[in-house]
Order: sequence, then C-alpha cells, then structure tokens
Amino acid sequence: MAQRMRRRMLFAGTLAAAGLISARGAQATQVGKVTIALVLKSLADPFTVAMANSAQNYQKHYSSQLDLTVRGTTTEADTSAQMRILDELIDARMSAIVIAPTDSKALIPVVTRAINAGIIVIAIDNPFDDAAGIPVPFVGPDNRKGARIVGDYLATKLKPGDEVGIIEGISADRNAQQRTAGYKDAMSAAGARIVAIQSGAWEYRNGNEAASRILNAYPRLRALLCGNDNMAMGAVDAVRGARRTGSVYITGYNDIDAIKPLLRKGLVVATMNQFADRQAVFGVDFALKAITENRKQRELSRFIETPLQLVTKDDR
Repeated sequence: MAQRMRRRMLFAGTLAAAGLISARGAQATQVGKVTIALVLKSLADPFTVAMANSAQNYQKHYSSQLDLTVRGTTTEADTSAQMRILDELIDARMSAIVIAPTDSKALIPVVTRAINAGIIVIAIDNPFDDAAGIPVPFVGPDNRKGARIVGDYLATKLKPGDEVGIIEGISADRNAQQRTAGYKDAMSAAGARIVAIQSGAWEYRNGNEAASRILNAYPRLRALLCGNDNMAMGAVDAVRGARRTGSVYITGYNDIDAIKPLLRKGLVVATMNQFADRQAVFGVDFALKAITENRKQRELSRFIETPLQLVTKDDR
C-alpha cells in the first residue's frame, strides 16, 4: 500500500508541476479501490475525446486503486441518454460520477438522486444551474472571463458601431450563457453593436445554419463570435458560401485540432484553449481525493478554476 501511495504522490506531483492538480491533492489516504464514472457529451467531439483520453491515461497510473468507466452520448444535446447513463451508474453504486452535463437544469433531479445515494458528483466543462441549490462542485474555467478575453482580442479589429453576431451553444447551458455574457461584455466595452444571438447547439451544422441566417439578415455584419470551434467551423463555411470571406471576422472557443488550419489561414482570428485534458484529470483526481479522505458532498469546494489561454494566428 505504501508503494502504491508513493506512486500516486509522484504522479500527482508531476501533474501539479504541469498545472493539472494541486500538490495537496497527492496527500489523500488510500481506503480501497474506488469506482469513478466519467460521463461526457458527444463522443464524436474532439474536445470530449481529449477529456476521455486524458482521464483514461490518468487511470492507468492508478489501476490498483481506481476503476474508471467512461460513458458518453451520441450528440451534444442528448440529455435523455445522460439521464439513462446516470440511472445505470446509480444502480451500479459507483463511488463517484464526474460529469460534463448536456443540460444545466434538466439533469438536476437525477443528480440529486445520485447524491442522496451517497455518490460524490463533480461537474466539469458545464456547471449546474446555481438556482438549483445542489452542492455540485464545478471543475473548469471561468467561461465568462475566457469569452471576454476572446472578445477583447476581436475588438482590436473592430470600430465602434460595427455590427456583430453571437452564435452560442445550447441556450440553457450555463457555459453557453457565460460565454455569451463574456462576449457581450467585450462588445459593449468596444462600442460594437450585437445585432443577433442565435443558438448553434455546439455543433457544426447548427452553427452553419445560424451563421447563414445572421449573414442573410445583416449585410453589414463584421464579426461572428462562436461559443465553440465546431460552430466556428460552420460559420467559416457560411461566410464562404455568402462570398464574404475577409469581411466577416470569426472567433471560436476550445482550440480543437480541426480549428488550427483555419487559424493559420486567418479564417478564424482567435479561439480559447481551456485545456480539456486538465479539466478531466483534475475532475477525476478531485473525486478520488474526496473519497479517499471520506469527505461528504456538502463539504467540497464549489469551484475549482482551471487555466485558460488565448490562441491566435500568431500562436500557430
């Protein structure tokens, strides 16, 4: 047991040096093998894949202490599937569930059942709605701050009075709301006019359709601020189809691999790296620490902030 604990402390120290977890997290006390489930959104999304891969790599270092189950949905908005997954995990009596919720409100009843069953629940990527009053910690970045940083960069290319549109994720999601709020903060400070806000539901096709509607309605539009890179890629194709490439700036969020060529070409001017791997690893490690220290859900910190980094063409 002592040898296993030393290995965990050494690996945790490496993660801490990389900014993944706090060194204090390495001091958890071993109390037996733990079962943790990582519940994600669309397993086809590169951002989700990065989360799953990093968590599985983390588990390999602690295989004698930790069983990790990774589950996900087919699409970004399949809340019914996440509900079914959560019900199954409650029945399986998992030690903890780390979840990137598809919906900040609709999942609250089943999450409450999990907590009442004694399961530790941690949110990553998308926090649960504050009004729900359930004590679910959020491990992730300050989305409003991140979007404000992206918007401030875009503002250096705009003039007061320029028309801009926002393509947000699923409108009920807290992270979508926070990113939209951050974009509004930046555009207000720049004196730009937000003429349209539409949902692209986090996906390429919906983002493409939302961008096309905005472009058709506003021939003088100067920019589209997108809540993630999938929607930004859809916006790029919509702008190209409208023959307005070069006259409409586009921003994204997440810094997935597929956005990098568009950044290099200047088709997307900026995105935000919110380090999906760090969120997943920190979320799982936070849950493991809570269990090994015998902590209750209500005793856990409510917000564990993870890093952000603006990415532009100059960084490629």
